[in-house]
Amino acid sequence: MAHLIANGVESAGVAVKIRTVPNIATVVTEAAPSIPEEGDIYCTLDELANCSGLALGSPTRFGNMASEMKYFLDQTTSLWLNGALHGKPACVFTASGSMHGGQESTLLTMLPPLFHHGMMIMGLSNAQPALSYTKTGGTPYGASHVSGPRHDLSLSQDEKNLCEEQGKRLGAVVKKLV
Repeated sequence: MAHLIANGVESAGVAVKIRTVPNIATVVTEAAPSIPEEGDIYCTLDELANCSGLALGSPTRFGNMASEMKYFLDQTTSLWLNGALHGKPACVFTASGSMHGGQESTLLTMLPPLFHHGMMIMGLSNAQPALSYTKTGGTPYGASHVSGPRHDLSLSQDEKNLCEEQGKRLGAVVKKLV
């Protein structure tokens, strides 16, 4: 989903960096490397402070954002104190194993930190037909995906379209503001 949203942002002529957050554990026995062995690079507070816009995604965990994302956002107090994210556009996206896995509530749990940071929140417009006709993921709050109970379902065409449209909207607003 992140890569499809990034494609939409790039189609608006805006450069993209895809980042992730580190896993957390209840017991820390060793520090994780600052650069993961595989996958996307970890986001730093400096990168977050210097972004022009933000697409924030998390898997659904019982109707909430994943604890790793919450832990990362809890570390952004210094950005809040200096207003580093004020006036920047942001959107959210998620995936769950079932249609009723709490996608909309997950998207809503990601919004309060963004509001507190003074970001401008963007959802998906009902001008996108896929939003009204999808039988899989997609909400006005942001793009979403239903991955199935075994997480083996690929993104539907509607879900792909909504991801790209969300990225295009974010990219267009970033371009106007920068």
